[in-house]
Amino acid sequence: MTEQQTTNPLADLSEAGVSIWLDDLNRSMITDGGLQSLIDDLYVVGVTTNPTIFANALSQGEAYTDQVKELAATGTDVDATVFALTTTDVRNACDIMRPVYDRTNGVDGRVSIEVEPKLAADTAGTVEMAKKLWAEIDRPNLFIKIPATVEGLPAISQTLAEGISVNVTLIFSLDRYRGVMNAFLTGLEQARQNGHDLSTIHSVASFFVSRVDTEIDGQLDALGTDEATALKGKAGVANARLAYQAYEEVFSTPRWQNLADDGAHAQRPLWASTGVKNPDYPDTLYVTELVAPNTVNTMPRKTLDATADHGQVTGDAVTGHYDDAQQVLESLEKVGVSYAQVVETLEVEGLDKFEKSWDELLADVQQELDRFAGDAK
Repeated sequence: MTEQQTTNPLADLSEAGVSIWLDDLNRSMITDGGLQSLIDDLYVVGVTTNPTIFANALSQGEAYTDQVKELAATGTDVDATVFALTTTDVRNACDIMRPVYDRTNGVDGRVSIEVEPKLAADTAGTVEMAKKLWAEIDRPNLFIKIPATVEGLPAISQTLAEGISVNVTLIFSLDRYRGVMNAFLTGLEQARQNGHDLSTIHSVASFFVSRVDTEIDGQLDALGTDEATALKGKAGVANARLAYQAYEEVFSTPRWQNLADDGAHAQRPLWASTGVKNPDYPDTLYVTELVAPNTVNTMPRKTLDATADHGQVTGDAVTGHYDDAQQVLESLEKVGVSYAQVVETLEVEGLDKFEKSWDELLADVQQELDRFAGDAK
């Protein structure tokens, strides 16, 4: 054990400037005290959701039955029912997280809800849905998740310009991440013009990690050379470390300083997709190798528990590794792995996955509505 490390890895992680968020939410966790215990015992200071998480939540148990039954009785359609179910969970989670939000002056204590994934290529529709979710949940510690598609970038700026806090999601490439940070700065500039208090607007940029390794490792396996095999499991961390380098550059510019002088908060990098997919890799890989100040790591429960049990946190693991990270990406290109093709594939697959989850969610809820409508006859 190093001098920097205590017997509590999550305490060490928090002390190193990493906000620990949970990448999961369901109604039972809200009602039975499970979420509160994570706050009290495991240093959790935020929650992220996505369509897949909600699809899983609604398929388990009877926690949503009473609300679905009430909505069925009033003839509510499936879209409005899903909207009501998900916003209820997020609003209640926001209330549980509110003391953390107050204690951290709005930095943490956040709960994220995503706009409908079918709007990913619809700028105006995304902004409209972001405003609708913000008004319905009506909590200051809410984040609206907007995907970092080409059409999503102006939606990010327009939503921030309304004074709404945003979690930008599905970021895979360094170029797109720079576009996200530019959209954030543009949004704050517009918010200021609109008379909003910049100190009340927060944002995170969710940079996905493990999926990068999954895609690239598959290509490296197909190549089968010693050079390719030696690069397995390195791309995800390298890509994220270079994202942090970009973050440091952008948030040290005069353009940013001008906003900071008016009370703005920097858009923090958030490491997402941090559950390890390859069992050959350490199960805390995307936590302990991405420790850096002013970041968020949103973890599935399995990764959170693994980190609590045996994570080795020894301070900043990012800022001294930019050259190494760049070398990894250059080596991948040399063996025949196209970074541009990988990140494009991952964005398409990520959007497709969330759309399919959303369709499953709608189908499951429609089935329940039909069941209860039948009971009422």
